[in-house]
Amino acid sequence: MKIIIKFLYPLAFLLAIGVNLQRLRAQSKPDPPTTRREDTKELIHGIEIDDPYRWLEDQNSKATRAWIDAENDYTDSYLGKFGFRKVIADRLGQLLRVDWAGIPVERNEVYFYRKKGANDEQAILYTKKGSNGEERVFLDPNPLSKDHTVSAGFMDFSHDGSLAAYYLRHGGEDEVAVRIKETSTMHDIPDSLPRAMTEGISFKKDNSGFYYTVLRPLVGRHVYYHAMGTETSEDVEIFGKGYGPEVGLDASVSPDGQYLLIGVYHGWAQNDLYIQDLAGNGPMRAVVKDVDATFEAGFAGNRMVILTDWKAPNKRIVVADPNDPSPDKWKEIVPAGSIPIEALSRVGGKLFVQYLKNVASQIKIFSIDGNPSGEISLPGLGSATVPFGRWENNEAFYSFTSFTVPRTIYRYDVSKANATLWNRPEIPFDADKFETKQVWFTSKDGTKVPMFLVQRKGLNWDGKRPTLLYGYGGFNISMTPGFSETCVLWVEHDGVYAAANLRGGGEFGEAWHKAGMRASKQNVFDDFYAAAEWLVNNNVTNPSKLAIEGGSNGGLLVGAALTQRPELYKAVVCEYPLLDMVRYHKFLQGPQWVPEYGSAEDSIQFNTLYVYSPYHHVTSGIKYPSTLFITGDADTRVAPLHARKMTALLQSVAGPDRPILLHYETEGGHSGGEPTSKRIVSEALTLSYLFWQLDIPVSER
Repeated sequence: MKIIIKFLYPLAFLLAIGVNLQRLRAQSKPDPPTTRREDTKELIHGIEIDDPYRWLEDQNSKATRAWIDAENDYTDSYLGKFGFRKVIADRLGQLLRVDWAGIPVERNEVYFYRKKGANDEQAILYTKKGSNGEERVFLDPNPLSKDHTVSAGFMDFSHDGSLAAYYLRHGGEDEVAVRIKETSTMHDIPDSLPRAMTEGISFKKDNSGFYYTVLRPLVGRHVYYHAMGTETSEDVEIFGKGYGPEVGLDASVSPDGQYLLIGVYHGWAQNDLYIQDLAGNGPMRAVVKDVDATFEAGFAGNRMVILTDWKAPNKRIVVADPNDPSPDKWKEIVPAGSIPIEALSRVGGKLFVQYLKNVASQIKIFSIDGNPSGEISLPGLGSATVPFGRWENNEAFYSFTSFTVPRTIYRYDVSKANATLWNRPEIPFDADKFETKQVWFTSKDGTKVPMFLVQRKGLNWDGKRPTLLYGYGGFNISMTPGFSETCVLWVEHDGVYAAANLRGGGEFGEAWHKAGMRASKQNVFDDFYAAAEWLVNNNVTNPSKLAIEGGSNGGLLVGAALTQRPELYKAVVCEYPLLDMVRYHKFLQGPQWVPEYGSAEDSIQFNTLYVYSPYHHVTSGIKYPSTLFITGDADTRVAPLHARKMTALLQSVAGPDRPILLHYETEGGHSGGEPTSKRIVSEALTLSYLFWQLDIPVSER
């Protein structure tokens, strides 16, 4: 459906904005805050490491808090002056303040889902009995805090739909408080879990208790069992002893209630699998252990279905008898092919297999014996989830999105092989005016790497197009097409939005992932530089019109990019980043990333990390691009100290014409949960910075 867009502001308004920008650039540049430099040195594996801003690691000291306040004031001295920031915020409000709903989950004809109205700050949890039943509010988190920073979500549901576990999250922190609610009375029962990094819950079929996994940073994960009606202090640890903080764990009960499955994750490239017969009070048995591969298991009736890259880098599907699941008795039902398998679900007596063909989703259907049974027709080049549902039911739900299509939910009838629309946000954006292209470029070692380009149809590449290059490259995460308000605003202003599919991700199977981890991490950075060079060499843009953005592991990416190839970009947005790779493993959830990056405790791995660690490669006399660092106190995953230390170090060597800025949120964190109004303010700040740096005239569309 085409949307009527507001007329452009009059030319006089646009000229006024241009004049304002010129005046701002002509004004004297304020000096960044003075940051104390200390002579802190450390000898590691024979190399002396200089760490002059280690004192900023103490997040709660008076000196650090005063420094944060000064940095926020300094950032505001630039970005607070931009009148066009309100124009950007107004457009973001149009894009974000819309009605949407998430994928529903059904248990015994009771449906659970999240939904957000245009005027809601946080999504509300809903439930209803039957597909056409009356919708009831399960929980509205909006009144739970004055600033609307408390968010909520579902965690698990009892098999009969009588109980639902949900979480409450403050700000963007990873810690959650878990509550259990009776769906008939809509009352919480006493069996709650206190605020902690609780990562998963799974009910027993008879509702007598549930299993849950808790992470204690720098200590490790443990799986516990809680018997209903008892105190949490009485909960029994059933798994996790002997594992360090670098190991991941999860636990889930089979739909028939007979088995408990436990996954033990040694990073993102290898995991062990254990099973316990709950009905027979059997022992915990290893299904597979110490094999250099991944194993994702679930149940289809009385059979265990496993998606694995063991002996198949692009993954294959096998079935096993849960009573005798030894690998030598597995039966392969869907062999590996030239296209990697991304995900698998088991619904309505069928297997739904999501393939990733050149970084776009395909969903094929198989019988439990592996016979092909058709595929789901998708609207175009984009990302789809596998259908979610239950093995014994015909009803399933899946989503589809692309760079120009917001996340749309479909209901799928397995018996009829028919999909119908369930929910689609009505976003005021005319997708017909824009296009997505996929190009391929050659990295330093000759590897071909794909990249998506989003732009207005018919846009002329003149070597001057404002271009925003995004990347991630790690943890086996595939950067597939997805709707983004930032992308929309960018292309509406005749910019080019580029998303590169770097090694380290999962776009082309496990081999692609391993080519960008540990000792091969430099490949990720080289891929990113090759993407930037392709954009310049193909006359899309030039370094004065090119910005880069990345967060978390992507923050490490752009941190390495600004220190290794500073001449390639005009501006950098570095969000919730890792930057001190010599000390990252000493803080918060850092130890669990050792399998992906390595650790400075090991002399060989230290050499790899130190060579590219952004914090250790800032050099006086180099013209670094202007950079906006974004982090906050509520990031309890990646320690905010990385951004604090890097900001101080870059400010000590940067010139006044390329400001280094820090936007530090007291409520910002890794896990989202921002209320809509706060998200609008945050995204408007980032886009204002980029529009300022790349000289983009701002208009109302």
